[in-house]
Amino acid sequence: MSFNFYDICYALSQDQHKKYIEYIDEEYNADRLVKILTSVAEIIEANILNIANQDYDPQGASVTMLVAENQIMVREPMEILENEAPGPDSQSLVGHLDKSHITVHTYPENHPDKGISTFRADIDVSTCGQISPLKALNYLITSFEPDIAIIDYRVRGFTRDVNGRKYFIDHKINSIQNFISEETRNRYQLIDVNVYQDNIFHTKMLLREFDLDHYLFGAEKEEISSSKRRRVKQRIKHEMQEIFSGRNVF
Repeated sequence: MSFNFYDICYALSQDQHKKYIEYIDEEYNADRLVKILTSVAEIIEANILNIANQDYDPQGASVTMLVAENQIMVREPMEILENEAPGPDSQSLVGHLDKSHITVHTYPENHPDKGISTFRADIDVSTCGQISPLKALNYLITSFEPDIAIIDYRVRGFTRDVNGRKYFIDHKINSIQNFISEETRNRYQLIDVNVYQDNIFHTKMLLREFDLDHYLFGAEKEEISSSKRRRVKQRIKHEMQEIFSGRNVF
């Protein structure tokens, strides 16, 4: 299962832009992300084998967690691996995967001149056996409270019974929405694109209510003129529509 979570913000000045990026970078630093993914592992009842995390300069963070369905005897105690901040040409590699993994990467960024800033978190929960990432759906959505969420769930490979018959899916599902709480569904506009014959399920979520104060960083809507409020609201909605539709809208 893969998640793309987006948070949208409008900053009135370059200084506020910078402060927003700093705020997001601190709010979702590697340590906080480790705690979130640890909770995900507990929810899906997976055993953590190893954690590697990294805060990047100037911004962004990553966490990779290797997990297993059952407790695994390892030669060395589990430890959190912390690397030095990478240089511009640095690369990272994590290996020795037992069965499953959970990863997150964050991407804070801002528009060069339109006042828009965005924060994206990409999360992958890959499992096998009886542990299912679907159990962690609601927890992840409430942890990030995204303005936009794009969720993909795909059942890959197959398993066999004792007679050798293949099973390409071993549980009932016709929509990711079935595993999202009613309260959350009521807060979002949801669209499905599913390919049932290939066990591929795709759901997009866009926050229904629009309150400008929710999107202004370091200011309130009463502090700006009504004409500017209309322009800012239009820019934010335009940004959200482009992300939700996955294409540039002119």
